[in-house]
Amino acid sequence: MFEFNDDEIFHVDLEQRETIWRLPEFGRFTSFQAEGAQGNIAVLQTNLGILMKRSNNTPAVNLPPKVILYPEKTAEMGEPNILICMADNFSPPVLKMVWFKNSQPVTEGVQTMDYYPKKNHAFRRFSYLPFVPNMDDIYLCQVEHWGLNEPLGKIWHGSMPEPLPETIENVVCALGLAFGLVGIVTGTILMIKSRKMGEANYRRGRL
Repeated sequence: MFEFNDDEIFHVDLEQRETIWRLPEFGRFTSFQAEGAQGNIAVLQTNLGILMKRSNNTPAVNLPPKVILYPEKTAEMGEPNILICMADNFSPPVLKMVWFKNSQPVTEGVQTMDYYPKKNHAFRRFSYLPFVPNMDDIYLCQVEHWGLNEPLGKIWHGSMPEPLPETIENVVCALGLAFGLVGIVTGTILMIKSRKMGEANYRRGRL
């Protein structure tokens, strides 16, 4: 798999010997021969065997995923959108993601990506469901993993609160920054005054 800025660009399906682009548009600007990835498999398998011996074949710890479900853009009733289900920070990379609409399984249009390796040796995975928001519909992304005692589900429905608009977020950030600066300035002034008072008291004591 090749990624940029923690986002997948493409991965290679070794069974089909095919390059799978995250978005079809990516393949229009460049190309990648799947045979090039297959040539590295033998080396990777050798390295894996060495690492397993070093670890004395100790089984990996089952790290349960954290799951988030959200729309790609602000949901507007009747406007096509995409629900994104993200399972993050789990290990090992054996995870099932299932979609439901009003308690009924959904498979049409679902696109579940390959596993994203992370720097902490855990994994991340995304699943996408195209949908048209409706106040009466309830969507569920259910995740199954060895680290979970039971399937973990996240729900989205039309009446859920939306994220703050960008303009409001900017105002909130600006206010937070302003209060932070005021606190720093106030603290600095108090420290200077306290130091001056201490020096003055020291001089009086010597006199």
